[in-house]
Amino acid sequence: MTPSPSASVAAQPVVSVWRNGILAVATFVGILGGFLFGYDTAVINGANQYLTAHFGLDAAQQGLAGASAIFGCIPGAMAAGFLSDRFGRRKMLFACALLYALSGVLSAVPSTFAEFFAARLLSGLAIGISSMICPVYIAELAPPLWRGRLGSLFQLGIVSGIFITLFINAKIQGFGDEAWNTASGWRWMLAAEVVPAVLLLIVLVPARESPRWLVQVKRENDARRILERIGGTAYASEEIAAVQNVLKQEEGSFLELLSHARFRRPLIIAVLLMASSQFSGINAIMYYSTNIFIQGGVGVKDSFAASVDIGLVNLLFTFVAIALVDKAGRRPLLLIGLAAQVIALGCSAWMFHAGTHGAGLLLAIIAFIAAFAMALGPIPWILCSEIFPMRIRGRAMSVATFTIWTSCLIVVQTSPMLNDNPHIGPALTFSMYAVCSALAFLFVLVMVPETKGRSLEEIEMRLTLDSPR
Repeated sequence: MTPSPSASVAAQPVVSVWRNGILAVATFVGILGGFLFGYDTAVINGANQYLTAHFGLDAAQQGLAGASAIFGCIPGAMAAGFLSDRFGRRKMLFACALLYALSGVLSAVPSTFAEFFAARLLSGLAIGISSMICPVYIAELAPPLWRGRLGSLFQLGIVSGIFITLFINAKIQGFGDEAWNTASGWRWMLAAEVVPAVLLLIVLVPARESPRWLVQVKRENDARRILERIGGTAYASEEIAAVQNVLKQEEGSFLELLSHARFRRPLIIAVLLMASSQFSGINAIMYYSTNIFIQGGVGVKDSFAASVDIGLVNLLFTFVAIALVDKAGRRPLLLIGLAAQVIALGCSAWMFHAGTHGAGLLLAIIAFIAAFAMALGPIPWILCSEIFPMRIRGRAMSVATFTIWTSCLIVVQTSPMLNDNPHIGPALTFSMYAVCSALAFLFVLVMVPETKGRSLEEIEMRLTLDSPR
């Protein structure tokens, strides 16, 4: 019999996150991991037009420059599950911080496009690994009542990184003329990544390992000490017993994940939600919004300013997700957000088709960003960290992150070519993104379950039922 949600919630500890040192540090780790993810997503937005001029790139090569980090994300995501299960979540996050710092230095000093591409691959490896590990790390430390909000803070880190990076890009762009930015400005934009990378290294020093991973590698006493500091003795005993019960089963493999009927529904949910988040066009805007606005008839400086506005809205509406995800639930937010996306993207497509630009186009794109930030941005990461059994979770998250980065690569690589194609252009491109958002709405309505307030083990049992609720 499936435990009732009310019983499960009643047994959970009452915790003050910011007064609990372990949870507070883990939260900052997740935020900084997300911040670096966001930084790498947005930094190319301001740099790409100057990279294009500096290295003489065509539309396809501009897509390669935008997607350069993503080529590293894919193998990083695929290796992350095995590496984090073998060495632990915390050690792999240390490795990611080092890769971010190294990439920040090397991508700022290349003399050829090939050198730039190679340097960005390093940050891509870090993004791929950390984008899988951070949500799992938070989910495995947080009590169920806090898991949604703390999981949303990873997305808050991402959107904070995007906003601050777009702001930094705009400031650096204003330090000199076109010639200075083409020669040096983009280098400073990329080099600034070293600062948050070093900060992540510092915060990881006092961070604790995932107690679920510690139980998995037979370090039960270490896990118990951490869990007792989070929720007390009874909570620690219950959590360890639940994890040990799951671990009695044989460790899952990729083959089992892909073939076993038990994992079919959560795998379909993870893959389609992650793909939908990219094919809605979010990173076509986050990577190329400056170029999109210039193409829409806005000047260079105004386009940089509009990109900062997009980053700010992205940040503010992520707080909406944090406030509501454990109250309203995952499903209602996804349905509302996706419906708003369809309307906003449809309006953007119509305005490009009609040649109506300026404030109307900016408002439509901002509405899309707001809808995405409160739903399809954070919630797929939360759900993917919740819906898989522990013994298969690392490998499942690798598949999920592989999916999102492969989808992102397709969108980022093709966006400049689609927008520059006289037979397609931005009107048809945004129409395709609207259709993808509409299909995602129908999928959530039919297939995605509600997980708020449930333990990870309870969610696993619930997914064997047919109802999406």
